[in-house]
Formats: sequence, C-alpha cells, structure tokens
Amino acid sequence: MYVTISCILLIRKMGLLSIVWALFFICLCGLSCCFGGIEGNETVVRLFVNASSDASPMIIPETLFGIFFEEINHAGAGGLWAELVSNRGFEAGGQNIPSNIDPWGVIGDHSLITVSTDRSSCFDRNKVALKMEVVCDVGGSNACPDGGVGIFNPGFWGMNIEEGKVYKLVFYVRSEGSVDLQVGLTDSNGVQKLAIGDRVVRSDVVNWTKVEARLEAKGSNYNSRLQITTKRKGVVWFDQVSLMPVDTYKGHGFRNDLFEMLKDLKPGFLRFPGGCFVEGEWLRNAFRWKETIGNWEERPGHFGDVWMYWTDDGFGHFEFLQLAEDLGAAPVWVFNNGVSHNDQVDTTAILPFVQEILDGLEFARGDSSSKWGSVRAAMGHPEPFDLKYVAVGNEDCGKKNYRGNYLKFYEAIRQAYPDIKVISNCDASRAPLDHPADMYDYHIYTDAKTMFAGSNYFDHASPSGPKAFVSEYAVTNNNDAGTGSLLAALAEAGFVIGLEKNSDLVEMASYAPLFVHTNDRRWNPDAIVFNASHSYGTPSYWMQHFFKESNGAILLSTSLDPNPSNQLLASAIIWENQENKNKYLRIKVVNFGSEAVTLKISIQGLTLNSIKSSGSTSTVLTSANVKDENSFTDPMKVVPLKSLLEDVGNDMDITLSPHSLYSLDLLTTLSDVIELPGSNSDHVSSK
Repeated sequence: MYVTISCILLIRKMGLLSIVWALFFICLCGLSCCFGGIEGNETVVRLFVNASSDASPMIIPETLFGIFFEEINHAGAGGLWAELVSNRGFEAGGQNIPSNIDPWGVIGDHSLITVSTDRSSCFDRNKVALKMEVVCDVGGSNACPDGGVGIFNPGFWGMNIEEGKVYKLVFYVRSEGSVDLQVGLTDSNGVQKLAIGDRVVRSDVVNWTKVEARLEAKGSNYNSRLQITTKRKGVVWFDQVSLMPVDTYKGHGFRNDLFEMLKDLKPGFLRFPGGCFVEGEWLRNAFRWKETIGNWEERPGHFGDVWMYWTDDGFGHFEFLQLAEDLGAAPVWVFNNGVSHNDQVDTTAILPFVQEILDGLEFARGDSSSKWGSVRAAMGHPEPFDLKYVAVGNEDCGKKNYRGNYLKFYEAIRQAYPDIKVISNCDASRAPLDHPADMYDYHIYTDAKTMFAGSNYFDHASPSGPKAFVSEYAVTNNNDAGTGSLLAALAEAGFVIGLEKNSDLVEMASYAPLFVHTNDRRWNPDAIVFNASHSYGTPSYWMQHFFKESNGAILLSTSLDPNPSNQLLASAIIWENQENKNKYLRIKVVNFGSEAVTLKISIQGLTLNSIKSSGSTSTVLTSANVKDENSFTDPMKVVPLKSLLEDVGNDMDITLSPHSLYSLDLLTTLSDVIELPGSNSDHVSSK
C-alpha cells in the first residue's frame, strides 16, 4: 500500500472522523487499496525460452569467459606470487649505488651497525648487494645486545606466518671473516619469536655462498617479518634473499587462497601480463620476457613505471604459462610491439623486437631440443605449453607506428605458427580493419547506466571479419563503483549477458583489473581484494560466477514481453555438470531497476517431463542497498545465495527483487547428446 504525504496530513486533520472515513481517504489518495492492491501495480514480464532445435541454438565458445592478469596493485609481487620478501635483491632503488633498500630495515643502534649498498654481487644482471658492518662483538666492553644486530624485511606490508607451516629461506652471503648468523621469523617488532632457524656458521665465506634453511612456524602472526642477526663483529654482504611458503599450489609458487579464487571462476583463458604493464611509460621499463626466465636469482627485475613499483620478476613468462596450465585456461600472451606510452620503435627498426617474440613463442611451444624450448625444459617443463593466442600490444592502435609494426609481427608469426590467433589493438566493432587479424581487442570502462545499456552493443557488430576480444570491461565511475559495489556488478552482468548472446561475434571476455592489494590501490574497483593474510571477492567477482558454466554451453533463444531493456535482461543456456554429467537449463536474469518484477517463465521446445521435479536451484546476488560493498570486516555482505527451487516446470513464476541478479538451474532429463543443426557461425536471431 502506498500513501502520499498529503493524504497522511489530511487524515491527521480529520481527528474526529471514524476509521472508515480514514480508510476512504487513503483509498482516494493512494488508490492501491481500493483498486487491486499491490498486485495491481506490480511489474509483470514474460520470459520465453525456446529450447527447440528449430530455434537454431548455438554452442558458446569454450574460451568466452576468462580472466586478465596484470601486474597492477601488487597483484603478483606481494599477491598471487607467494614470495614473502620485498626487494629481495636490493635492486628496487635502482641499478646504481647507493640504492634505496626499502622496505629493509636495521635491527640495533646505528652506533653498533651500519648498512650500505655496493655493486659486488656475484650475479651479473643484478649487481647491487647489501653490505652490513657490525662493530659490536660476542663479548667484552663492546658486546652486542642479547638479540644481536642485523637486518629485517617486513615483506609486502607484513608477512603472514601461520603456525605449523614451513617456509623455505634462501640467501647468498659472503664475509671478510667467519660468519655467525641467526635467521628467524618474528612479529613486526621482533618480540614474538615465531620461527628460529639453526645458526648459519661458516669459517670461510670469502666467496659468495648460497645458504638454505627451513623455518617451521611455532606461532601465527599476519604482520610478521624475516630477520637475520649476528653478535659477531665483522663485515657481511647479502644478496637475493627469498622466503617462500612450502605449500604453494603444486609447489609452483602461487598463493593458495588467491589461486583457488581464480580456479573457482573456471576461466576459459588467461590474458597476461598486462595491460599497460606491457607497454611501460618508456620502453626501457616495458615487460621483456627474456629478462623474466631462468633461475630467479639471476633475473634483473624492473621498475614498472606505469604503476610505479618494482617487481623482481619472480612471476615471469614461464610462471604465467604455468599458471594458465594449472587453471586449465588457454594462455593469451600480450607482448610489447615496440610501443610504449611515450616512445616507440620505427617500423624500419622493429625486426629485433619481432625476433624476440618469435623466441618467446619457441620458449612456450618449441621442442625441448630447440634453443629456447630447452631453456623451458631446464626450468622443469619439458612438454610445450599450449599457447595459441597472442595480442600485439595493448591499447596502441592510434599510435604512429602501431600498424606498421603490427604487420611485421603478424607476418612473422603467421609464417612460423599458422595456427596461432593474432589479436589486433584496433577496434573492428563498427568499421572493418585495414589489416589482417584473427580477433580485435575491445575495452570499456564507464558508468553503470552506460555499461548496462551496452548489452546490445555487439548486436550491431559486423558478422564478417575478426571476432571481438573484450579483454577489459568494468564499471569505474566513482559514484557507481566505489571500491566494488553491487550496482557495478549488476550493470556488468547486463553487459556480459549481451556478450553471451552475441558469442558468435565475441570470442573472449574478461573483467579488469583482477587483483588489488589493499595497501597499494592503483585502480578502483577490482575483482579480488587481499592483504598479507586474507582475501575477498567484490560483487563483480561474484557476478562472474554466474557465467562460469557458459563456456562450451548451448545458448538458447530468449525473449522478454514486454521488453524493459533498460531494466531487465535475460539469457538461457544448457550446460553439463562435469562431475555427475547432469544437464541443466540455466536461466540468468538481471533486474537493474529499483522495483520488484514478477517474471512469468515459459520454456518451449521441451517435452512435459524434461525438467525434473527436484534438484533445481535458484541463486541470487543482491543486497539491501545497491551501493553495498564487501570488506575485510564483512567479506560476505554481497555474495550469491543459493536455495532449492520448488514448483519447477515448463511454466513457472518467480519474483525478482529490486537490483538483483538471478540464476535458475533447472535439472533436466536431456540426453547426453543434444543434436544441434548449426555451428558456432550460426547467429541467434532473438536477442
């Protein structure tokens, strides 16, 4: 019942009137109680789902929905890549000395110990080493304090140390005399002793020596640090100090909780390593794959000058390919094409860059006896990686040398690897390309209203020519998105439904960015938020779960009557549960409006008993306020809620809450093989 303010004021003035007269005036002003109640005003929409083979159902590409990883927001360094030491090679301040050694710190009074840097490392590509001079000694009038003096590293805003877990410590050391070092893990102040390693004692370390230790934690603290201390006078040099948890995913170096969040999305592809990270503000700071392979100690690292932090490139070309394989996702390698934000290589001089990329493809795909394939094999992966997609640059189409450079890469790759699909940065959604390509890259960052309205954008794309790769999409308007709101997720859901229904024209799509360390936000919003110890998904992350069964599924024709396209969007698929081989008809509906909607569903083309009476579920993503977000204090505030669905059948009604995303999974009796009259090239006529 809806009563206007003027009606309420009128009733108050009528004090002596009976309750009957009061109700009469309520009805006169509000109408709803006298003429049909709430049901008379509710929005009713009919959804028709055509599951008949006559409607030309279409198979969605296996790669349609995937993920895009960029080294931004400390996504890899300090995030998915489980290395706990920040600036492990002391190179982050630059290749020259004195180098800024942050976040390393000193334990002990500066009258007892001094640290500096020099270029005495044994590693040719990262020469900076830390020099520690200790003037106190084991005993006597100048004795070192009980805890000793030394250096510590707090990791990336704290190391998460967990009781019972084992951590592998590796570092390189040399000294002018004998060494007596104590290694350990403590709280941020060095008071709580979480793990103490055996003393590392060498009578002769004049030459650089590799030291390894296993530290088992006897306590837990999410804000811990690594420390190396001594009570002996002398001069000691350190380099390449690494601390990794032993229990990374398959021992491949990926932080388990973050990896599992990616795996739960069932991504069809992994685009890497960027983004602007690939380009660099200047070419000297672009990601170059050859600098990121081989033994981790020998990788020089580089300063990512777009997102303004150092990465030691422990998460390199090999690790990205390994990540894709571990996720069961097709790798999509984005490489630098001789163009950065501020400088670029002329096409007449691009051939060395082309050869570098051909070498990178050989590293990924070459036989273990080939030059670069043997390097991959030596790193522990003798079999080739299944790399079949490459993107020539990132957002470079409008730059002077892009087209000329692109053609050089395209021709060389096509000749050497004719099965590899090459992706252009130039948008072909409205006009044909002036160069050959297998796909074109399309990015959209906008407000919620525009994103939702973009659901029909690819309805108007040309059916001829290359397919679209929507590799970056997100609602980014501050008023709409915040740091990850329900409103943003619902708008994106509408857009993604449009991609799904146009999956004959769109081959791949991924949200961006994927990760953000809460202590280094370079971009808002992001799909997954984390710190040293915890993580949670934003509503946009959970929105993607509604589409994770779409890859390889059968897209059905749907229509809404009436069609309030500015409020309601829907799609339907048939997908198979790989664990039990059950087939489901999934209906997804997003209600972008502020009013509830009664949805009357009619499924055509199925026999009467094709939908089982039990085993169906409903999943909804919504919240009390459309601007609601998740957080570390309330990580599950906006998450999908699943419940059993009753009274299912070919005709059924559901009520859609305001500002909500629904998924209905109807268990069917469909046979193991569903014959389709068309192929991937068949376009769904009803959108």
